[in-house]
Amino acid sequence: MIQSVRSVASLLLSTFFLLTAMGLSGYLIPVRAVAEGWSTFTISLIATGYAIAFTVSCIITPRLVLRVGHVRVFGALTTIMAMSYLLHSLLVHPAIWVLTRAMAGFSIAGAYMIIESWLNEKVSNENRGALFSVYMVVSMSAVMIGQYIVPFGDPLGAGLFMVCTLICSMAVMPTALSSAQSPAPLTQVKFDVPALYRRSPAAVIGTLLAGLIASAWGGLGPVYATQLGLSTIEGASMLAIAMIGGAIFQYPLGRASDRMDRRRVMIVAGLIGIAACALTIGFGVDNRIIFFASMLFLGTVLFPIYSLNVAHANDHAQPDEFVEVSSGLMITYGVATMVGPVVTGVAMDAFGPHALFAVIAICFAAYSGHAAWRISRREQPTEEMRSDFLPMAAMPDLTPQSAELDPRSDPTWGEQSAEEDAETTVS
Repeated sequence: MIQSVRSVASLLLSTFFLLTAMGLSGYLIPVRAVAEGWSTFTISLIATGYAIAFTVSCIITPRLVLRVGHVRVFGALTTIMAMSYLLHSLLVHPAIWVLTRAMAGFSIAGAYMIIESWLNEKVSNENRGALFSVYMVVSMSAVMIGQYIVPFGDPLGAGLFMVCTLICSMAVMPTALSSAQSPAPLTQVKFDVPALYRRSPAAVIGTLLAGLIASAWGGLGPVYATQLGLSTIEGASMLAIAMIGGAIFQYPLGRASDRMDRRRVMIVAGLIGIAACALTIGFGVDNRIIFFASMLFLGTVLFPIYSLNVAHANDHAQPDEFVEVSSGLMITYGVATMVGPVVTGVAMDAFGPHALFAVIAICFAAYSGHAAWRISRREQPTEEMRSDFLPMAAMPDLTPQSAELDPRSDPTWGEQSAEEDAETTVS
């Protein structure tokens, strides 16, 4: 295990720097926008620019890599990302920030895909599961550390943007100086949403709703915290606690879905989300203990529902179709992230900050209700058809290359897991 991690240490280091900068900028930019007095709708457009560019990059970057190679594209994208952070500090205007945030979204998605393709080249079917877990831990830790950098600076100054630029620039060094050969070309995104919907309506609709929820939270959660008077360290804690809740409860949620109809778990997850949002709206932030407990409660389903959707979709697919199905769901998710911030921004401008959780609650209600309706329309798949649930990183940013890293991309993975469980039982 240690030897396996050592072989990809430079790539994990690049990932750490890249996502630390992402976590820092993702929290800093909304906080600064609120301080500038911009409307919530305006801030939502900045988040939407990021989401659109991120999704487009998942389609375009593989073609760029085919033309000029991994190292050159990664260097160019990291440079663009660093430029976007500097431009945020130099040109403080909503319209410009929509464009500069789009620059960051495009570049970080592409850089993310390239690093993941390098990692995928280094792993084997034997250590894929372990390294995938290490990769998730590194990714989540980096994002949270980035968020906690904000309280150490002044959001109204240029200093934090400079720090973000420096961290981003550091991400290019481990890969640029590596002697490792370039990996195989990136996964070309292939998706047929109508066919995917016919195969698994609950997974597609669930993924759309998961994208709406995650993008509303990620784009406007910091705005909610700032508007209600939370300090930057309290706002960072709000985001981190929800992420921790998602990481901790993915496993029990997933194990439950492996033992029953996943749509029943979807119903329960939706109800938990509604309850968490109602608790937050009812008590607000006056009692910090109740508030942060609500955030942990919300986090238990905020991001894990995407993993449920992936597992449910793959229950209705062949083992060798995992990457194609997951890529299609990721693009579907990406389209939803373009809409979530705008809808939520309009609601928050009209009804106040708590509209964030009202919108999220409505999405959870639709998620639960649609899953319940689908149970009445279709039998659950047989035990032989069902895939295994696997936790995924509790973060909103996903690329098709992430599916290549997932152990389930190996068609024999389920068989290997079953054999290991049988051996454990015998012993």
